[in-house]
Amino acid sequence: MGRAYSDITFTPAVREVQETMGSRAKYGFLDRMEDRQDSLGKREIAFIEERDHFFQATVNQDGWPYVQHRGGPAGFLRAIDAKTLAFADFRGNLQYLSVGNLKTDDRISMILVDYAEQVRLKVIGHARTVEAAEDPELMERLRMPGYTGRIERAFIITVEGYDWNCPQHITPRYTEQEIGAMTAPLYAQIRRLQEQLAVVTAAKAEPPAP
Repeated sequence: MGRAYSDITFTPAVREVQETMGSRAKYGFLDRMEDRQDSLGKREIAFIEERDHFFQATVNQDGWPYVQHRGGPAGFLRAIDAKTLAFADFRGNLQYLSVGNLKTDDRISMILVDYAEQVRLKVIGHARTVEAAEDPELMERLRMPGYTGRIERAFIITVEGYDWNCPQHITPRYTEQEIGAMTAPLYAQIRRLQEQLAVVTAAKAEPPAP
């Protein structure tokens, strides 16, 4: 966790609970960090651009949080630079909850998870939307080759902080591609054994020489 993230998320109420529960001293060093870590580094950018989904939270004008799943081809969430993320908003169920929430409160929180490696990254920032007709060049930049989803707009997120969160309770899960890569050597071995068995079977089936 960086200082920028803790400055925003460790509110007085949170700090009070930390004091009560005895964990405040564990995080006290963050208040003295010179590097605020409010810009993404190479590790963060690489991790973000490898993901095929994430969860985002916005807040509506009545103060209720709304959490939404965002998915697409791996890499659909792009790092424009160290302070800016962007992704294409594909046409969906037409509820526009996140889009509407950002009209009155531009704060956003995102969680990105690599289940296989049990790693997660949390990002907070300010978001705005750009309609497709307003910036066709940006839409083309965010378009994923071969993906047929219709782009309605783009989300642009200005990063304020990030946190590599504790992996302790992440249940390992694997995508179809990851399972395929892990099992490929086993299938190759099975094919070799089948070929060897076929040779042996064929040899046994041959009539004995007169």
